[in-house]
Amino acid sequence: MMFMLRVASIEKRFGTLQVLKKVSLEAKSGEFLVLLGPSGCGKSTLLNVIAGLEEASSGDISIDGRSVMDLEPKDRDIAMVFQSYALYPSMSVAENLSFGMKVRGAPRADRKKAVAAVAKVLQLETLLDRKPSQLSGGQRQRVAMGRALVRHPKIFLFDEPLSNLDAQLRVEMRTELKKLHARLKATIVYVTHDQVEAMTLATKVVVMRGGVIQQVGGPQEIYDRPANSFVARFIGSPPMNLAPARLECADGKVVARIAGQNPISLQTNARSTPSLDGKNILCGIRPEAILLVSAQSSPPSNVVQVLVEIVEPTGSDNIAFFRLGAHEILARLSPGACATGDTLSLHLPPEKLLIYDAASEELMF
Repeated sequence: MMFMLRVASIEKRFGTLQVLKKVSLEAKSGEFLVLLGPSGCGKSTLLNVIAGLEEASSGDISIDGRSVMDLEPKDRDIAMVFQSYALYPSMSVAENLSFGMKVRGAPRADRKKAVAAVAKVLQLETLLDRKPSQLSGGQRQRVAMGRALVRHPKIFLFDEPLSNLDAQLRVEMRTELKKLHARLKATIVYVTHDQVEAMTLATKVVVMRGGVIQQVGGPQEIYDRPANSFVARFIGSPPMNLAPARLECADGKVVARIAGQNPISLQTNARSTPSLDGKNILCGIRPEAILLVSAQSSPPSNVVQVLVEIVEPTGSDNIAFFRLGAHEILARLSPGACATGDTLSLHLPPEKLLIYDAASEELMF
């Protein structure tokens, strides 16, 4: 299979500091690949290495089947959109859009045609004569994207392009970016620390931590089955609950015991073996997977009695805080389902539980 982008064992050092550690990833043509992780994880450095703005210490990068390691940024057939917009303040919107084409010697007629086409796609037709100082933040960001679009590159690189926008405008621009990708079928590599951005925009997410890729997969796959406890905590708002527990094997079954609680049944193909018995684990479950057991219904298995310590109303639901053993747990319940000080019966569905090795923090089952 031909990949539009292939990153192979890229390393990057700044003196003795190693920022990227054997990073490898691939993006197919038309894919929206998001590099996601906390500040300092190496995602922007990786984007700069792909663009040629930083030189890799080792490894290889190929675009459309051709290594670009020896090529200058202008020769890699990529276009980059920066967080700061980087517009020329003395130029009009039309001049900003066409400047790159002008530098490359494109004829005036071609420049005018390209600007008109991009302005229509980004709804900038009425703004072409304005200067950047006369534009809103969202309009400036559209101009920055338009300047990349006029080039028709093989790959678009976005470095946290929405982080300077207010919350409402960020949501609107996310929608515009998603529509734009659907129309253009462009290959995009997009850097963000915002996991909501990643989940809503990406066709493939690459989660990074400390210069190392933690997991690669579709947004739903990463949400449903995080590969390790770092991804589980990082993806989701609120994040996945992870309670320290111990595995117990009896009668051919494996259960988890959280301190002070009855054994919790697990839905797993793992056989009861001596190696699992007594193993320290982290028992994971998403807040929305925890179910309230009503007094009228027959209690299912895996029911815990908890005291609600605090409730945070969010409008669409309530976030209830309580404890299992010494560990704080969150449940996403319907509005009005509980109040601070209530005692609740909560069901932990076995099929929604994930088990992580407490030592390696990797997903077991």
